[in-house]
Amino acid sequence: MYLIGYDIGTSSVKATLLNADTGKGVTSATSPKKEMAIIASQPGFAEQNPSDWWDNVKLATAEMLKSANINTSDVKAIGITYQMHGLVCVDRDQNVIRPSIIWCDSRAVEVGRASAERIGTKKCLENLLNLPGNFTAAKLKWVMENEPAIYEKIHKICLPGDYIAMKMTGEITTTETGLSEGILWDFKKHGLAQMLLDDLGISNDLIADVVPMFSVQGELSKEAAAELGLTAGTKITYRGGDQPNNALSLNVLEPGEIAATAGTSGVVCGIGDQPDYDSQSRVNSFIHVNHTADRPRYSVLLCVNGAGILNSWLKHNVTGGMDYPEMNALAGKVPVGSDGLVMMPFGNGAERTLGNEHIGASVHCLDFNRHDVSHMLRAAQEGIVFALNFGLGIMRDMGIEAKTVRAGNANMFLSDIFASAFATVTGTIVELYDTDGSQGAARGAGIGAGIYKNSKEAFVGLEKIKTIEPDTKQAKAYEEAYNKWFYILETML
Repeated sequence: MYLIGYDIGTSSVKATLLNADTGKGVTSATSPKKEMAIIASQPGFAEQNPSDWWDNVKLATAEMLKSANINTSDVKAIGITYQMHGLVCVDRDQNVIRPSIIWCDSRAVEVGRASAERIGTKKCLENLLNLPGNFTAAKLKWVMENEPAIYEKIHKICLPGDYIAMKMTGEITTTETGLSEGILWDFKKHGLAQMLLDDLGISNDLIADVVPMFSVQGELSKEAAAELGLTAGTKITYRGGDQPNNALSLNVLEPGEIAATAGTSGVVCGIGDQPDYDSQSRVNSFIHVNHTADRPRYSVLLCVNGAGILNSWLKHNVTGGMDYPEMNALAGKVPVGSDGLVMMPFGNGAERTLGNEHIGASVHCLDFNRHDVSHMLRAAQEGIVFALNFGLGIMRDMGIEAKTVRAGNANMFLSDIFASAFATVTGTIVELYDTDGSQGAARGAGIGAGIYKNSKEAFVGLEKIKTIEPDTKQAKAYEEAYNKWFYILETML
């Protein structure tokens, strides 16, 4: 018996086939092999074509099935995780009518800010746990104001995961956690954020019906099954945004537990049982995937948009074609602090931790006689860690103390420099596990299908690879480097 998990990322789509009995991954496939493009037609814009996600779902599935050589009727459930906050607009025939405005797009910052001023900051935070910012609801308002002809054609809006589920089942639905990530959920009234919809002039009719996160959300249609090479009728039983799902993949489900990831963006996710918020909405509170009315669970997310995308940019534009292990080895030749070179990673849209300012990535204290590519690679990894530590300070002020952080052995955490710097700068013990988002989605599918009776059964097979403790010998050097980085950041704000 098998489960499939799909991770619809910004850079690629990953599919994993999980043995439901052993909890071990059988095989995985990723498509495309080079990162998917982000369309940036204007400064601050970031879009992708949803059809590219679906095409890469099909390609990844074909590669996975070819490697596994299984009877597809033995696949009992499918789970989906996806890049959060994106806006997909579809018409009555389920055709996409414009490119998706994705999570790192900054165009709706002023739309969200104006809405917060009209409603009132206090009321927004108490009801929504967030300010509208440049999340999904504000992006939809931007379309209304700037593309009225397109807006008139919208039948329903989808998050990226809702779109993939629609392609699989032919049904348009969403989830409570999905609505919360779009700032479309009222935590006081436990329903749709009517006050925000009214303020923005958005009709409730555009919002899809809600299905539970763990449930039979639909079945694979004959058409989709033929495209994917799977069996029609296979149940889709789980859907969650990438960061709450990353926490799920690491069995981070209970208050006080902390998960982290460092892919295109860098995120720390802390779990609580009380609705809480940052007074400036610099970190964001959402419904966690295992939230129920009688056992509430909330995820507080610190997000740094510019994380692994900085490393990717250096790879493609500076290194001359090195792979990531080669880049890590070269960065390892440089001491802590990068010989004074400082890099700000904020080049992927407006940053929430900076009050939705878009200050861009930048390099400081460059010395032409001392610094080379190796210093840039080291400074980039350190800059990402410093940005995450800056955000963790906001979470600490909310009472969320990170002592042990779980992360998948993937993306930036594959770098020993990054993992050690993160542990040392943040003062946390880092536990790395052999898992990723697609595997988490597969486990979620098993829970939603009732194959696993509880989380203990679902996480059989989850293996911890290593534990990284703060490097006390390097702690002073990192502290000095962080203080220099922070001083420069303050001059830019």
